[in-house]
Amino acid sequence: MKTGGKNSNMGKSKILGTGLGGLVGSRIVELLIDYYAFENISRKTGIDITHKDSLIKKVKSVLDAKIILHMAAKADVDECEKDKPLAENGEAWKINVLGTKNVVEAARETGKKLIYISTDFVFDGKKQSGAYREEDGRRAINWYGQTKLEGEKIVESAGIPFIILRIAYPYRAIFAKKKDFIRAIAARLGEKKPISVVSDQVITPTFIDDVAGALDRVIQTNAVGIYHAVGSQFVTPHQAAVAIVKTFRYDRSLISKTTRREYFKNKAARGFRLALSNDKIRKLGVNMRTFAEGLGEVKRQQSV
Repeated sequence: MKTGGKNSNMGKSKILGTGLGGLVGSRIVELLIDYYAFENISRKTGIDITHKDSLIKKVKSVLDAKIILHMAAKADVDECEKDKPLAENGEAWKINVLGTKNVVEAARETGKKLIYISTDFVFDGKKQSGAYREEDGRRAINWYGQTKLEGEKIVESAGIPFIILRIAYPYRAIFAKKKDFIRAIAARLGEKKPISVVSDQVITPTFIDDVAGALDRVIQTNAVGIYHAVGSQFVTPHQAAVAIVKTFRYDRSLISKTTRREYFKNKAARGFRLALSNDKIRKLGVNMRTFAEGLGEVKRQQSV
């Protein structure tokens, strides 16, 4: 990966991060560690972002970090939906909204720039044609999306330099702690188990390695505002499964089709057409791979 973060004369730029141990955050650290010095803020390091005073005290103590990368979230969509009846007393709200509010306050008090990782789920998926652009109206239809949307609003209204990076259906080659949707499908097919996949929904899968490149680029260009750091190809989950079969040579007959209504019965609502445009970030010189290209790189990395 070509990056511009490292300066041999000045040393690495320091980034304070939340959620750096997760599916997306840990890969960003792996890819950018030669260019940035990351310090993780998490419960494991003794800081809970829902506790404002201790968080601000910690952020104030790290004088050489100019950026806070806020990735921590409760991101399990169906688990978040279970929190909805609890409203502000639920874990999803406490982490995704209150936690974000506290991180924003810490950034404001210390003069740090904030980069907030958000999601395609801030949209309702009802756009009839074209892809969602950064400035399109937002309307979440599940509790996870609503809490992330509230987080976006808090960031936007804070009066601080910020970037909101929206990602969608992130996937990577290797991560033992959690399977993304690509590796979950591949694991089932690899065990020769049948799988029923939604065919009436459009998504924008995002190769996490490209998110790292996008993050580096927005830092280096001192960009501000909202960017979609998503893949360059829209697919249905069924099309994604077929592409996985072709790439990894699984048995196509194991795949069958189902509908959103059937698959997500008694689960959180999902948008029908979550196609996101990445034109804005590509204009910064960021290459976001198509799904086919991303799968090819996953296969290559897994074979190394």
